Amino acid sequence: MSSFMNMACIGDFDPFTAAIPATRVELTVSCRNLLDRDTFSKSDPICVLYTQGIANREWREFSRTEMINNTLNPDFVRKFILDYFFEERQNLRFDLYDLDSKSDNLSKHDFLGQAFCTLGEVVGSMGSCMEKPLIGIPGKKCGTIKVRAEELSNCRESVMLQFCGNKLDKKDFFGKSDPFLVFYRSNEDGSFTICHKTEVVKNTLDPVWQAFKIPVKALCNGDYDRSIKVEVYDWDRDGGHDFIGEFNTSYREMSRGQSQFHSYEVVNPKKKGKKKKKYLNSGTVTLLSCLVDMELTFLDYIKGGTQISFTVAIDFTASNGNPSQPTSLHYMSPYQLNAYAMALRAVGEIIQDYDSDKMFPALGFGAKLPPDGRVSHEFALSPDHPGSGPLEGEFRGQAHSYGWNGKNGNPQNPYCSGIEGVMEAYYQSLKSVRLYGPTHFSPVINHVARYAQSVKDGSQYFILLIISDGVITDMAQTKESIVNK
Repeated sequence: MSSFMNMACIGDFDPFTAAIPATRVELTVSCRNLLDRDTFSKSDPICVLYTQGIANREWREFSRTEMINNTLNPDFVRKFILDYFFEERQNLRFDLYDLDSKSDNLSKHDFLGQAFCTLGEVVGSMGSCMEKPLIGIPGKKCGTIKVRAEELSNCRESVMLQFCGNKLDKKDFFGKSDPFLVFYRSNEDGSFTICHKTEVVKNTLDPVWQAFKIPVKALCNGDYDRSIKVEVYDWDRDGGHDFIGEFNTSYREMSRGQSQFHSYEVVNPKKKGKKKKKYLNSGTVTLLSCLVDMELTFLDYIKGGTQISFTVAIDFTASNGNPSQPTSLHYMSPYQLNAYAMALRAVGEIIQDYDSDKMFPALGFGAKLPPDGRVSHEFALSPDHPGSGPLEGEFRGQAHSYGWNGKNGNPQNPYCSGIEGVMEAYYQSLKSVRLYGPTHFSPVINHVARYAQSVKDGSQYFILLIISDGVITDMAQTKESIVNK
């Protein structure tokens, strides 16, 4: 059984036994003195995090950082965010690779070393910062890895920032500078954690960087007065970027930029120490705009009155087996639900709580319909057998706006009352249609998508659950339907 576009394994989750996470933590990774595996330049490292399952102890890839070009001392910007359970031993493995191509297959890249630890070990380290040597290559010193953990706040704001520079120091011999900005948030121990890098603007001392959006919890973890350090660099191809200068600010200070520009002097401490009073600055950086936005959650939309419009489409192709035989996925046993009915009930009983009228369109595809045996890839399920009568009352208008106009040999009303109505319609349809094929997804996707496109005010959130046993035979059309709709 498969639920279309469902990437999570529902079967692994039991809401009555699953532990409630004590908190969410963000892991920031940096490395020093990595192996140099490139001949004419330095390594291009990436860090891959693996977590270990509690039951089978297998390592599973959790996520990857970005790749940083040409450096043996990377400070990765992309974070790992995990649920932290105090009462569990959560094993972690960090693998470092030197990327040699665009392939996602790690076996095609050079291994740089790895480190093992637990999440509790990171959280419990001094300042929640753990440093370990990298291992995994016999006879080689692979460098070190530093992992810092920080509990995430519940701040749901995000901010769009844009900066420009003016009269920055010239660092290139044959040109001007190629400046970029690096943002850091301060830690309690006086150290700083990288949280953003801008793009590089080539050959200018007066750059205008593109606006970027960043969650406030990434920028300062919800502490508006937390110090934010911004460093200005001149990009160099060999990875040895030239330091131009730095300045400090805070989210509270920047948020005042919603009403006025705010300029910062870029200061190079070493240069200031040498020139003393003769040194003014290494240029200025101006905050051009600061637009604050609230990241809305699913619950916010539900509280605001958004209704979930749930549609189910069931596979009636012959690959499911003869419904009269116990081996069929459509077998109607007097003692237990079949696989399709279990999937319907498991999802539907949750979804129906968010729909006020509890009227759900139920569709089928891949069957021959009575009375003439025509194959349909989009027919309505009904407590009466398909194709037996016209639409009646209010459902005539609803179904026509939905796109069900009887052209596929089925003028039946597709709406069922509650999940029990969907179940009954499914059982009755099994008795009247003949399982056939092939397995086409695109027709039902297109119909639901057209109706969803007609609702412009955000009052409805559309979910299409497709339950199928086999390989999609119209994969190209299905992809096109998802992308275009």
